Amino acid sequence: MWTTINQIFTSNHSQNAWAHLASDNAWHKVLTGATDGVTNVHLVLSVAKATGKQVYIVLDAAKNITQVYL
Repeated sequence: MWTTINQIFTSNHSQNAWAHLASDNAWHKVLTGATDGVTNVHLVLSVAKATGKQVYIVLDAAKNITQVYL
């Protein structure tokens, strides 16, 4: 789905990144599994938020973010 990012969240815990999507007004966790993968997805989400650009978000069945296209 194409959407803008309302907010993003991370903490000092490993692989803990979240995004609040405008399309469904809900928080979604970046799917864990690879540290670099979570970092890369969070970076794209951060750029989208900072620039106000829409991104294409792919969610899994549990509503976790698995892919992001800018």
